[in-house]
This record gives sequence, C-alpha cells and structure tokens, in this order.
Amino acid sequence: MADDTTLAAADEALPGREDKGAAPVSGAMGRVVDRVGTLFALAILASAAILVVEVVLRYVFNAPTIWAHETVIFLTATSFVFGGLFVAARDAHIRVVLIYDQLTGPLRRVFDVAISLACLVSTAFFAWAAWQTVLKAAWTPQGDFRLETSGSAWDPPTPGLLKVFLFAILVVMAVQFVVLAVNYARGAARGPSGAGAGEAD
Repeated sequence: MADDTTLAAADEALPGREDKGAAPVSGAMGRVVDRVGTLFALAILASAAILVVEVVLRYVFNAPTIWAHETVIFLTATSFVFGGLFVAARDAHIRVVLIYDQLTGPLRRVFDVAISLACLVSTAFFAWAAWQTVLKAAWTPQGDFRLETSGSAWDPPTPGLLKVFLFAILVVMAVQFVVLAVNYARGAARGPSGAGAGEAD
C-alpha cells in the first residue's frame, strides 16, 4: 500500500488539482469574482445545514418549517448561476481540446480570442433573453415594481430575485469575456511567447 507521501505526490501530479485561483488573463475583475465565489460556496454549506435542520424538525419534533425548501432552492440556484461566472474568471470553462491542445504560440492566442468573443456573443444573447423574463418578474403590467413570488404558504419573492440575479450575472459574465478577449489579444500582439497576456486588467 502506498504511503502518505506517495499519495500526496500522485495527487499533486494530477492535472487540475492545484487551486490557482483566477486566471491572470481575467484581470482584476476575475480576482474579485474568484474571491466572491467563497460566499456562494458557503451558501451551499448553509443549504445543507438548513436541510439537516428541516429533517430534524419534521421527523423528530413533527414541526416542519414553511421556508426551508424554498430557501435551499434559492441558495443552490444562485450558487449554480454564479458558477458560470466563476469558471469564466478562472478561464476554466469546458473546451473541446482535440484541436486546441495541438496549437502553440500566436495561433493558440488567436483561438483564445475567438473563443472569448464567441462566449461573449452567446452570453450577451442570454442576457437579453434573461432581461425579457426580468421585465415580467419585476414589474406588473401596469408598470409597478413588484417581484414575482413563489405562491406558496411562505410566498417569498425568490423567483423574481433569481431572475434578476441571473440577468446581472450574465451581464458581468459578458464583461468578463470582453476582458479575456482584450487580454488575450494583447498577449498575441506581443509575440509568440504571449508575454504580458495577463498584465492588463
């Protein structure tokens, strides 16, 4: 059986195991997003704790809450939505690498710019679509501001809040892809080594 030192060395050798934080090319914005990600990680832990409390209250004390399930849904949903922005800041979104991994130097930078711009276009489109849902979830037909509620016994405005949050994250994500595209382009313009690709914010 392998000892702890061998296991640790093997673990470090696995790709993607080291937490490097935000990609330098994502700039100052990426670093902020990466730090905010901790709050959403805590939200996942909080939702797990709420579920434990709900189980105890329901099955031990026969006193279930009316807020636990909707709170957990809201916390986990916002965390998953933020996850898209989080991986964009880390430049860790899924790629089909069959061709990409064969590229080197300036050509890879060109692909990085093209990928970032494609992501920008798609994110901007989804932000526009999300705005259409916000118009219905945050305002009444008469034009009064009123967030959409769940319609349950507790009836929180979490559906409306989630739609507003989704729109806001998509807008920020679009800006992040602009930052990535610009910094990749600057790296490509500075020569094959791509020196300085992560210097601009």
